[in-house]
Amino acid sequence: MTESSAITPEQVEHLASLSRIAMSEDELKSLAGDLSTILGNVARVNEVAGDDVPATSHPIPLTNVMRPDVVGETLSSEQALASAPAAEDDKFLVPQILGEE
Repeated sequence: MTESSAITPEQVEHLASLSRIAMSEDELKSLAGDLSTILGNVARVNEVAGDDVPATSHPIPLTNVMRPDVVGETLSSEQALASAPAAEDDKFLVPQILGEE
């Protein structure tokens, strides 16, 4: 990464102010260096990643392990509402929180 493409503490300060994040001068300098290093590493990867290199999201192939979806025994409305603090019209009754009708 060249010096002209390095992230400056002023740029980090600008982004922090847009994000409404308060940062000290030491944090700004440290983060500017970290971001410059990250951008340099991304630039190096872009140099070697050609059209013959397939895009991957994970270095190890992953498979999703799922069990069969089988209908099992369920609670009746009466059983589900038996321990409810309040119920009305065969439904749970909860306090109104939005002030709407």
